[in-house]
Amino acid sequence: MSFVTFRKLPLPWGNEDTPRILETLKKHNVKVTFFMTGGWVESYPEDVRAILADGHDLGNHSENHKNMSQLSDEQCQEELMKVHTKVQELTGYEMFLFRPPYGDYDNHVITNAQKCGYYPIQWSIDSLDWKDYGVDDIVKRVVESDKLNNGAIILMHNGAKYTADALDAVITGLQEKGYELVPISQLIYKDKYHMKADGTQVSGE
Repeated sequence: MSFVTFRKLPLPWGNEDTPRILETLKKHNVKVTFFMTGGWVESYPEDVRAILADGHDLGNHSENHKNMSQLSDEQCQEELMKVHTKVQELTGYEMFLFRPPYGDYDNHVITNAQKCGYYPIQWSIDSLDWKDYGVDDIVKRVVESDKLNNGAIILMHNGAKYTADALDAVITGLQEKGYELVPISQLIYKDKYHMKADGTQVSGE
């Protein structure tokens, strides 16, 4: 299986594309995971509610989008729990998926995330949509990636210039290759697994 994970870019990135992205996902009956920062949650609470109401995962992307490996244990946990509390108070949803900003993590970050009740998540395919190379480039980077396989994690961004335009073709292209797109909560092992050096989960103790 494969799925798309959306990250909410920190301000000044807005929410202009959120309705289009949700509409496209609904058109294909696809559920994904949206990782959001504390600032985005505060600025666009109705969008947070809409994402959850459409059946997508809400994921934690930290309060202030800092390099987590450079923070103390206390600061790491504060970055996680501040946005966790905001989302919980807004929606009642208890987030449990965490994607470290910039993909910056080490054992220290992983340990603190787990202490907060979170499963840390990384991506395996980067659409590079935030570089604004265009619709065709996004589609090609995802659908023709040599890393596309069962369990692939695809990174895309709400607020990037061409993402909303490319999404329909990305979904269609993946489905034509036989992939089912699911949210992270349905993809990962939550117990009885171990991790390979590259971060891949392997079932079993």
